[in-house]
Amino acid sequence: MFDHSHNHLLVIASFLVAMMAGFTGLSLLKGASELSLPIRKARIALASVAMGGGVWSMHFVAMLGLQLQTPFFYDPLTTMASALIAILVVGLALLILHFRSRTTETIVASGILVGIGILVMHYLGMSGIRLVTPEYSAIGITFAVIVSVCLSVTTIMIAYRGRTNRNIILGTIGFGIAVFAVHFTAMAGTSFLPVQDSSAGALLISNEALAIGVATAAFIICGGFLLTGATFLPHIPENQEQHPQADEVKNDVLRIPYEKNNRTFFVEPSTIAAIRAEGHYCLLYVEKEKLFCPWSISQVVKRLSKENFIRAHRSYLINPTHVSGFERKKDNGICYFDTFASLEKVPVSRSRLTEVRGALGLS
Repeated sequence: MFDHSHNHLLVIASFLVAMMAGFTGLSLLKGASELSLPIRKARIALASVAMGGGVWSMHFVAMLGLQLQTPFFYDPLTTMASALIAILVVGLALLILHFRSRTTETIVASGILVGIGILVMHYLGMSGIRLVTPEYSAIGITFAVIVSVCLSVTTIMIAYRGRTNRNIILGTIGFGIAVFAVHFTAMAGTSFLPVQDSSAGALLISNEALAIGVATAAFIICGGFLLTGATFLPHIPENQEQHPQADEVKNDVLRIPYEKNNRTFFVEPSTIAAIRAEGHYCLLYVEKEKLFCPWSISQVVKRLSKENFIRAHRSYLINPTHVSGFERKKDNGICYFDTFASLEKVPVSRSRLTEVRGALGLS
C-alpha cells in the first residue's frame, strides 16, 4: 500500500475551478425560465457543460496534485467518459429545475441527481488510474454518498430559493464546497495498491499534458460561456437613455399573447378574469375558454405591474373587477366568477387573504 499526499497549491486551484464552474452555470441560468423555449434549452446545455465539466475539472486538477511513491497515469477513454457522465447527470437535474414546477420535491430531486453525478464522476474517473489500483473502504464510500447528496441538495435549495445575484453567489460557494468536499471525503477512504500485473500498459497521456488540457478546457468553457450568455449584471436595453419612458408606453399598450392552432393571438388584460401558473407557462381565463400563454407566472407579474391584477395564491392572479362572490374560510378564502364559463372559483391563500379582501372592499 502506498502512502499518499497532495500538492496544496493544486488543491486550492481545484477548489477555485469548482467555484468558477458553479458561478458560470448559475449565472447562465438566471432568468432562464422566462426565456423562449429554444434559448432556454441552449442555456441549460451550456450550463450543463460548465457545471458538469467543472466537476470533472476539479477532480482531475486535485488528482494531478496527488503524490504517490510510484508513477501513475490515466486512461484517456475512461477520463473522457467520466466527464460526459457528469455533464449528462447535471444536465438532467437542470432540465427538471427549468421545465418542471419548482417545488420542494423537484428541488430535492435535482439536488440528489447532482450529488449522484459528482459521485459517479469521481469513482469512474478513479477507475481510469493506471499502474496503481485504488481500493475503497465501505465507510469512505458511505460518507462520500452522504456528503455528496446533502451538500448538493443544500446548494440547489440555496441557489433556487430566489433567483437573485445573492443566491447565485451563495449557490456558487455551495457548489464549490460540495464538489471539493465530496472529492476529498472519498479520497480519505481510498488507499492505493501496486498492480499485480506488470504489463499495465504504457503511459498514453502524461500527467503534465492532462494538467494543461484540463486547465485550458475549464477556462475556455467557463470564460466563453460567461462572455456569451451570462446574465449576472442587469440588462440595459438599447437606447434606454434616449427613451426613459419606453417601459411605461409598453405597459400602456400591453396585450397578452396566447397560442392557438399554431398561431399567436393577443388578448386585452381587462377581459381576463384570472391567470394560473401551469409549469413554466400560464393559462388565461376569459369569458368562455382557457387560453395557453407562453409567459411564465413571474413574467406575467412583472409585465402586469400596472394592471388591475392581484396575487390570490401562489399559482393564481385574479382581476378583482370580475369577482362575483367571495367566501371566507377559517384561514383562507375562495373567489367566485359566476359569469365566466371557463372558471368557477379561485382559492385565496392565507398569506394573500388580507390583500384580496382589501381589493374587494371587504376590509
